[in-house]
Amino acid sequence: MELKNYETVFILTPLLNETQMQETVEKFRQVLKENSADIIHEENWGLRKLAYPIQKKSTGFYHLIEFKAPGTVVDQLELAYRRDEKVVRFLTTALDKHAVAYNERRRNGEFKQAKKEEVKG
Repeated sequence: MELKNYETVFILTPLLNETQMQETVEKFRQVLKENSADIIHEENWGLRKLAYPIQKKSTGFYHLIEFKAPGTVVDQLELAYRRDEKVVRFLTTALDKHAVAYNERRRNGEFKQAKKEEVKG
């Protein structure tokens, strides 16, 4: 079975406390693990302002997970998102080879170093 690289970002309701947010993120991690996905990278972006109000809320907890898995996993993950009322929005994208290379460079901090050099120069 061919494995593809995916990236999913989901926004949780701002009404959760830290523990509830961590439990919800762990629930989605388990969905991935139970379906043989390999989690490559995770980022918790924290509480951020939304571009426009959703369900009368102007902020939300953003979380990103990059993973490698067969295509059927995406359906299971998105079904779990839809069933959970704590999820305000989500987006899962398949990554091509350029996006995978870009994410790897970003994780290694290459872009932060370039930005610092621009400021100095």
